[in-house]
Amino acid sequence: MPPASKKKAAEELIHGVKPYKAKRGEEYMNPAQEDHFRAILRAWRQELYDDTTRTVHNMQDEAANLPDPNDRASQETDRSLELRTRDRERKLIKKIDESLDMIDAHEYGYCETCGVEIGIRRLEARPTATQCIDCKTLSEIREKQLA
Repeated sequence: MPPASKKKAAEELIHGVKPYKAKRGEEYMNPAQEDHFRAILRAWRQELYDDTTRTVHNMQDEAANLPDPNDRASQETDRSLELRTRDRERKLIKKIDESLDMIDAHEYGYCETCGVEIGIRRLEARPTATQCIDCKTLSEIREKQLA
């Protein structure tokens, strides 16, 4: 496969999982779709766990006490940013686990606000989405008005 084709094929994967091809007349959030999203969420969670493990090892390896104050300050800034990123990912892992629980309860894929189907493509773009695009848009507009 030429390099451009490999790149395009890799871009189409969602955390290593191929996009879902819906069949005509297929019921929404059937077992095949639930399995599809379960695979995406588990792969995404594993990627985040791997990043965390890598960060811990890197911080242990870089535990040197640098003599130059500028180097120490730079190292501390880098660590602070890395830890902030990991904290955001920890919260994301919690959302992923909640989404997996919703799949197990057969409640995944429906808007928590209005109850309509969120949609396969939206869930593939944001597997932890809990609102349809209309409710999410209204929620963001309200948020901006209150800010």
